[in-house]
Amino acid sequence: MTTVAEESDSLKGERRTELIPLHRSLSLTVKKRMAVTGDARKEDADYKRLQSFPLIRHSDMSEEMRVETMDLCVTACEKFISNNESAAKMIKECMDKKFGSSWHVVIGEGFGFEVTHEVRNLLYMFFGGSLAVCVWKCS
Repeated sequence: MTTVAEESDSLKGERRTELIPLHRSLSLTVKKRMAVTGDARKEDADYKRLQSFPLIRHSDMSEEMRVETMDLCVTACEKFISNNESAAKMIKECMDKKFGSSWHVVIGEGFGFEVTHEVRNLLYMFFGGSLAVCVWKCS
């Protein structure tokens, strides 16, 4: 059996070496990492819960169209939490039905864009903290 030497301090300030089975020390390390990862996930979930409102970064749509598009984006992002592609597809299909064809949608956490779009047909918003949604019409 493989062992690891571990030094511990006693009450008198002496140092003593103990032999601990290697599988036990690895198990302790893994449990500590899992606890840290679990805490980080909880904090991330709490942050996303706090940032669950939509934040419009830029829009040149009319008020009525912007509200409908924003509600649609929030619904799609909440429905497909872990699948941005399905959320984008849902938004595009609904926008094509409501406002005519040639809508494009990008959803993600780290992207830049430069698009040519029709006037009064662009929405760039954030949802859930760091999730960005860009919707535009180009024909």
